[in-house]
Amino acid sequence: MAGSAQDGRRMTPELPLGRDAAAVRQRIEMAERLLERAFVVPGINQPVGLDVILDIVPVAGNAVGALMGMYLVWEARNLGMSKWQMTRMMGNVGIDAVIGAVPFVGAVADFFFRSNTRNLRIIRRHLDRHHPASRIIEA
Repeated sequence: MAGSAQDGRRMTPELPLGRDAAAVRQRIEMAERLLERAFVVPGINQPVGLDVILDIVPVAGNAVGALMGMYLVWEARNLGMSKWQMTRMMGNVGIDAVIGAVPFVGAVADFFFRSNTRNLRIIRRHLDRHHPASRIIEA
């Protein structure tokens, strides 16, 4: 267990390891949050994630960002999503990788083209349609 409020340690979310739709939903939402909305830029109050930060590092940063983006596509494959949906998702990652190939300019473009958020939206639609019990109701 990650710790409880009773013993004074900070509560950290645990990574759901199951193959069920609810666990997959939690993993992909955590991955998207890390890649697209991990930090808030002071002054402009806009969220950024590792995807934008990695684009600052020439070649290797863009490759790592693309591999991390492909994780969402891999999870989509495990959910049995259609080839069309997966092709769209790979296209989003590909566009992100091509745009991010230009150092610094790519980071700015990646700030506006959030491929992982787009892919999360595609997966959520699939999960809501085919696995409605996995839906999380936020207050």
